Amino acid sequence: MKKRSESLDALRGFAILAMVLSGSIAFGNVLPGWMFHAQVPPPDHTFHPDLPGITWVDLVFPFFLFSMGAAFPLALNKKIEQGASKWELTWSIVQRGLLLVFFSLFTMHIRAYVNNDSNTTKWLLAIFSFALVHFMFVQWPAYITKKTALILKIAAFAVGIFILSQLRFKDGTGFSLKRFDIILMVLANMAVFGSVAWVLTRNKPWHRLLILPFIMGVFLSGAVDGSWTKTLFTWTPATGLYSFYYLKYLFIIIPGTIAGEWLMAAANNKTVTHTSFKTEAMILALLSFALVIVNLIGLYGRYLVSNLLISAGIAALCLYLSKRIAQKTGNELFVRFTQAGTYLLLLGLVFEAYQGGIKKDISTYSYYFVTSGLAFYVLGGCLLLEAQQTGMKVLSFFAANGKNPMVAYVAGNLVLIPLMALTHTTPWLDSLNTSAWGGFLRGVIFTGIVSLITLWFVRMKWFWKT
Repeated sequence: MKKRSESLDALRGFAILAMVLSGSIAFGNVLPGWMFHAQVPPPDHTFHPDLPGITWVDLVFPFFLFSMGAAFPLALNKKIEQGASKWELTWSIVQRGLLLVFFSLFTMHIRAYVNNDSNTTKWLLAIFSFALVHFMFVQWPAYITKKTALILKIAAFAVGIFILSQLRFKDGTGFSLKRFDIILMVLANMAVFGSVAWVLTRNKPWHRLLILPFIMGVFLSGAVDGSWTKTLFTWTPATGLYSFYYLKYLFIIIPGTIAGEWLMAAANNKTVTHTSFKTEAMILALLSFALVIVNLIGLYGRYLVSNLLISAGIAALCLYLSKRIAQKTGNELFVRFTQAGTYLLLLGLVFEAYQGGIKKDISTYSYYFVTSGLAFYVLGGCLLLEAQQTGMKVLSFFAANGKNPMVAYVAGNLVLIPLMALTHTTPWLDSLNTSAWGGFLRGVIFTGIVSLITLWFVRMKWFWKT
């Protein structure tokens, strides 16, 4: 079995770079509403929870979650094959969750814009903290002994904890468990609960899917006063660090784990690289990506009936093409991906009217199903391109970034923004905010530099892992 899936890394890399881009484009009234979260439109970007629809920005997080879920079987099965006991497996899952919690707390506390120190000090502290995070999470190459690596890791965590204990913020407070990066905290919870769900139902995907109706049941009945489900829904040992509310994202993680199992099963099947299905593969890949565009336009513009009919038509054609590929190669991978993507997408479109229309925030069941379905299609499209060795420069670019997502996620806040402030180049970048193209170019430049930093870490084989 090959070590990594280039397509899965590419999906993760696309998601993380799109996340950086969405946070670095010009805000205000320069860009159209579909360039932002649908519920936070310009010009004031005030949260409107009753506003239905999704944009490309709303696909970023679920695509990352899906790729995370797909990676669980690949990573955990490798540990099992290496002879890890149940206790070792359990500890590795808990350890990963705890490290992500710390990563969420530390990187939020150290971001310069929440720090109350003088300008120069806070920028330098952010850059220094990026170096600390590197020593905390880097997987050292072979030329560093395990003992040396452990000493460096312990020292970095000790210094990091000391910094946290000394920080003071604009509101006069110090370290607080309530000051964390919400995205990373959700990922920490999913790393634990998603991994446990896979381990308990290994090789039994239908059993894993049966978890979801119970999650839905608690959400639906948890609003009833006096019910035990409300107690379960609201209970938390530490506010923000865990919430049953986070478990809603298992509706994306669990389908992702099934995709990961299918990837694992198909890894040794060389027939997917045959060129006998090149025409079908290219058409299927294009239609898979087109489904994303169709649904973004249809759901954001509220062309609901037209979107349903067009999506169903494209999906039917995709199913036909995937079966043609299976007949030529004997490989069912693309049939499985297309069937799962079609089912989830259409299920999400049926749920669309429920909860006031599809929304990322407050997220709806339609959102979970639609985004999971589209993620199946996008990953399947990437796999088709990889099988045909088409567009590999683009695919490899995103895959390289996807191999080091932790670096990409914090490099902007802890390296690029401080460096720009220290070199007084921030006003130059902000000067691009006068037009739509300039406002978008601002984000492209920022994201491009973050990508270059990430790619340099990949080239040095400095991978951050939990």
